[in-house]
Amino acid sequence: MTTISVCAVKKNFKVYFDKGNMLKERILFPNRNHYERREVLRGISFACQRGEAVGLIGKNGCGKSTILKLLSRILRPNEGTITVNGRVSSLIELGAGFHMDMTGRENIYINAAIFGLKRKEINARLDAIIRFSELGEYIDNPVRTYSSGMYMRLAFSVAINVDADILLVDEILAVGDVNFRKKCFDKLKEIKASGTTIVIVSHSMEQLYEICDRLIWIDNGLIRMEGDTRRTAEAYLNEMKNERD
Repeated sequence: MTTISVCAVKKNFKVYFDKGNMLKERILFPNRNHYERREVLRGISFACQRGEAVGLIGKNGCGKSTILKLLSRILRPNEGTITVNGRVSSLIELGAGFHMDMTGRENIYINAAIFGLKRKEINARLDAIIRFSELGEYIDNPVRTYSSGMYMRLAFSVAINVDADILLVDEILAVGDVNFRKKCFDKLKEIKASGTTIVIVSHSMEQLYEICDRLIWIDNGLIRMEGDTRRTAEAYLNEMKNERD
């Protein structure tokens, strides 16, 4: 079963040279509002199947995170179509959606509700979420007091407990201690085996080797190569080495 279908997608952004922040500035200095359109994705197509883990690789700025935001509907494409079948859970920006003055427990309810769970469903999962996060007594502290590792623990624990059909992960597993990262990857394998589709962005090839069935190499807004994890990773790494040399 196809859970994600991306067809001929293009995405561009306005990049202002010197944008005025106030209405007065925009009126008095109209030239400051000039911008150019920067094309991040230039027509990409791919599909993901149920229970498949797909990694996105490429240099910074190539469009990997933009793809995840399009899949999560944070952004919309300028051209092309994206079809997503099922509930989507995402770990795209560390701490995104957290209310800093609320406790970790309160933020569980808010984040899980964003993913589509009703309060009764959240209540049933609350203990499992807190237990997996290993936050203990800190779960009732304001989130603004959390470290980046604690953010990751809380965000990951919520995201994997909403019974999503699709999980989107963007570099968030680069933070936190080694033991918890391993625990997260073991959980990713478990939910993948249960049929969840995973799309992950990471610069850690070891992480991608461990979880991914295939890789998609994004280069200058286009798919440069797609296929077997190790073969695609080696081609990408060789290209990076040649550029450095």
